[in-house]
Amino acid sequence: MAALFLGALQERGFRGDGELADRLCAATGDAAIPLLRPLAVDLELLALLLEGDPGESGGRIDLSTGECRPAFTDELGPGPETEEDDDPERWLYVPPLGSRAGYRDMELFIEEVEDAGLADRLRIAIGGRGAFRRFKDVLAVHERSWRRYNRFRDERQRGRARAWLAEEGYCPHIVFRVEPSSGSYPPGPV
Repeated sequence: MAALFLGALQERGFRGDGELADRLCAATGDAAIPLLRPLAVDLELLALLLEGDPGESGGRIDLSTGECRPAFTDELGPGPETEEDDDPERWLYVPPLGSRAGYRDMELFIEEVEDAGLADRLRIAIGGRGAFRRFKDVLAVHERSWRRYNRFRDERQRGRARAWLAEEGYCPHIVFRVEPSSGSYPPGPV
């Protein structure tokens, strides 16, 4: 099973898949454990911080708890940890990298769309300002494609977050949760 998953990661080649493959190989005893510090961080929240507007967002991660804090929460006023706000041993700055990678996700998704008419409408939608909104508006009426795109985008965002963490010397500590609406088992990784 691990070999199949490893092969799928290598074939897919998303950013961050290398980090997953390294951890899988280490877990099966086929490679050394990567020298990255584990951090219990929500990859989805981290991805949102990373893909924010460079002029307005970004944030930081509390290295003691893994909590992701958007930059705007720092502007709300002093909180209980004010004295420790600048401690580089506690906080990891998360730069806002912008939406370029998200735009690329839309382009790559369009290449996989089998319905030629839908693909054409999506290509037109991503031209110019407002591309993200128009893209979502076109997909919104195609429920199956909408779900596929969201899974695709989420995987790519989490991969970019994993890769960024590895560049900073960390790996996400896998935390499992059960989605209240699904009640599925096993629960999915965060």
